Amino acid sequence: MPLVEAILALIAACIGFALLARRLAVPYAVILVLGGMGLALVPQVPEIRLDPELALALFLPPLLQASAWRTDWRAFRRSIGPILMLAVGAVLFTALCVAGVARLLLSEMPWSVAIALGAIVAPPDAVAAEAVLQRLRLPRRLVTVLQGESLVNDASALVLYKLAVAAAVARGDLVPLDGALSFLLLAAGGIGIGWAIGRAAIRVLPRLDDPMLEVTTSFLAGYAAFLAGEALGVSSVLAVVTAGLLMGQAQHGLLSSGSRLGAQAVWRFVEFILTSLVFILIGLQLNHVLERIADRGTAQLLRLGLAVAATVILSRFLWVFATAWLPARMPWVGRTDPVPSWRHGTVVAWAGMRGVVSLAVALALPLDVPDRDLLVFLAFVAILATLVVQGTTLEWLIRRLGIGLPPQDGGIDPEEAEGRRVIAEAALGEIQRRLHDPLEGAIARDILPEFQDHAGHLQRIASDRGAAAAERAARRRLRLAALEAARARLIAHALAGHLQSEGLHRLEQELDLEEMRVRAVLGDGRSEAERAAAPALRPAGAARAAPVTGQPTGPEA
Repeated sequence: MPLVEAILALIAACIGFALLARRLAVPYAVILVLGGMGLALVPQVPEIRLDPELALALFLPPLLQASAWRTDWRAFRRSIGPILMLAVGAVLFTALCVAGVARLLLSEMPWSVAIALGAIVAPPDAVAAEAVLQRLRLPRRLVTVLQGESLVNDASALVLYKLAVAAAVARGDLVPLDGALSFLLLAAGGIGIGWAIGRAAIRVLPRLDDPMLEVTTSFLAGYAAFLAGEALGVSSVLAVVTAGLLMGQAQHGLLSSGSRLGAQAVWRFVEFILTSLVFILIGLQLNHVLERIADRGTAQLLRLGLAVAATVILSRFLWVFATAWLPARMPWVGRTDPVPSWRHGTVVAWAGMRGVVSLAVALALPLDVPDRDLLVFLAFVAILATLVVQGTTLEWLIRRLGIGLPPQDGGIDPEEAEGRRVIAEAALGEIQRRLHDPLEGAIARDILPEFQDHAGHLQRIASDRGAAAAERAARRRLRLAALEAARARLIAHALAGHLQSEGLHRLEQELDLEEMRVRAVLGDGRSEAERAAAPALRPAGAARAAPVTGQPTGPEA
């Protein structure tokens, strides 16, 4: 029972820290870690220690699968070259640089332990940069590379981590050739396991015919891939990512609209809870870790932490610019990808914040690894340094370099606008086709003006985006005002005793879904300042209707 109470208390604390981070406009992860450290100072707060194997198995599968589920496979495949250069090359290079610095400062540390430290802090986490990437309009290829890197780099880092930890526990050292062969075998095995489980889930889902069961099955598939990979001794991370990619690409024709909406809501909730718990747990443990390594002295710990953090940041810069600059100076090296500009390279190098995966792996270090507490401390310092230094300045850097795309006059991406136009014309064509149907013709003529109006509006956006902006704003105001009036009248009708609770919830859900659709199609019409103060500015009832994700998920109006 005390454990249940502690977890509930931590979740409540996470909500408060999230609100504080939003008010202070600082990365959420920084507040969580510092908040966890503060909570650890509270008298009688126990040290919460997870079993290392449980830490990985509990936190990693859903977080990895959620990222894979949202990944655009076609964009990922088109940028596979630079993605692998970062996800494999940069991770291995960073791990070796960190291991070299650790050995230089701590000559008594075995190479296997030093490489394990490097593997923990090597993979950047796209979740840490997601808030900045969502606020700015960046070149799509740049965003694809950063998000794609975060899918694969965890796998390469964890394969290296497991090899190093196994050698450290056995009090041996890694043999480079054996490590490389094991790396390839583990990766190939993980991809095979993930493909098999992903295909099995795709075959099972259509037979369930129930949104709740479908969402639950999609959730369990990630754990199944991870546990199968662990049981067979292959890359469990690549197994989860592969299964998530397969299911994410199949979801559009596989799941009903209700299942997709439900899945998005569940995955967002799970991501928030697990990410928050990982950050706050590392904060809670840090004070106890410091007590166990206090004999090293504050000066030495500070010097080691700063050295590892600086190596993590500088090694990524060195790799990004070396791999972009050297091939361009070598005519005999075939190159199919365009050479990125120095501005894009700077953003890619600076967007190397470490996050939840590194924290989870640090928590998962076996208790018998030499200098375990020191490794946890150094990983924490590196993660906190990248979050504070890079996370708080990334948006400023992007604006300073001027690589952000200008906002669209019509408030909508050109490709998305064209997609909406195609949808509207297809729907209009189907209604027009049924005008002469003896059974449905009268109804088709009745709803035809609505479809004509929507198709005409999207056609005007395509032809004159400047004039369309004012029309979109007016449409948004009118539709949202009508929905608020309808919701207020519905609630009053129910309170007067004319509608039972079940009917109220069903009708209110329809209004909420309609408001989600209006805000997705026409925009929410709020400035950045208004969004930051959203709870104070939203009209009554609007909080329930805010989109579950930042993207439209259903048919357009």
